[in-house]
Amino acid sequence: MGSISENCLGWAARDTSGVLSPYNFIRRDTGPDDVSLTITHCGICYADVAWAKNIPRNTIYPVVPGHEIVGIVKEIGFNVRRFKVGDHVGVGPYVNSCKTCEHCKIREEVHCDAETTHTFNSVDEDGTITRGGYSSYIVVQEGYVFKIPDNYSLISAAPLLCAGITVYAPMMRHKMNEPGKSLGVIGLGGLGHLAVKFGKAFGLHVTVFSTSNSKKDEALNLLGADKFIISSDMQQMESSAKALDFIIDTASGDHPFDPYMALLKPSGVLVLVGFPSEVKFNPMSLLAGSRAISGSVAGGTKDMQEMLDFCAANNIHPEVEVIPIQYVNEALERMENRDVKYRFVIDIANSLK
Repeated sequence: MGSISENCLGWAARDTSGVLSPYNFIRRDTGPDDVSLTITHCGICYADVAWAKNIPRNTIYPVVPGHEIVGIVKEIGFNVRRFKVGDHVGVGPYVNSCKTCEHCKIREEVHCDAETTHTFNSVDEDGTITRGGYSSYIVVQEGYVFKIPDNYSLISAAPLLCAGITVYAPMMRHKMNEPGKSLGVIGLGGLGHLAVKFGKAFGLHVTVFSTSNSKKDEALNLLGADKFIISSDMQQMESSAKALDFIIDTASGDHPFDPYMALLKPSGVLVLVGFPSEVKFNPMSLLAGSRAISGSVAGGTKDMQEMLDFCAANNIHPEVEVIPIQYVNEALERMENRDVKYRFVIDIANSLK
């Protein structure tokens, strides 16, 4: 099959300034196992800033970021069975994996032994560099494309493909979908606000921890949290000692861990999904009460599809600010300054020309 190679229009960073500007490039043809989709929207993730500015020190310039991709199928390869032209679909942080290791076989591709191929700034199996969703279309192998239920908004789906799965996967792994349990959420950004929404949909008692009182009203009234605690207020913190089954820590700024560990019940778990520069705690924080600390990144394709279906069935929608691609540099800067409620989504369809 395979279409004529057409120019794909995107926005790319050329150097460590991280500033993005228009960029034309060639996508591969649609192979027998591929799905080609017209991108309608792309969420903005902190990873986009990190690789645009070469913070992980492995950026291959020019880099086209974006791994919260949604759109409409425009072409399929002849082996593709799960999708048809016109379907609403999504693509997350990776677009390939080895398919044969023990993790890939159980659809936990995020842990692939050979390492997953990331949606941007990775080397694909044909030797080309992957380029992400700040672009007009993308070609991805069928197994790494997700069906977005017809009744669910594409704008809402975009942030689920990274921010959503990053909190959903560990919640499922630690059986935090059992009503009546108690959840703490540290930090109320793109990930944190979705952790609150999932927690409430699962029937949990949800406490939000923030450094600033300015988020209290939204945490309780917009997102439906049950309790709001200022993390620097030791009295408030101590009043919740041994009260939580589970904590999701989305904070990327440096912060102490012992005060939060003290809030966990015996056998409670703190899952770290943020990126502080170090993690330090007193061994007694773990030993006393048999507590655990765990980490998590994204999730496998099985969890991803389950989460999209769950959000559609339960009417869970991220809080987003939709922007044109021309505003992307300001948006990236605002995200670095935590000035977004709670996820930017780029309207590719109406602004990328």
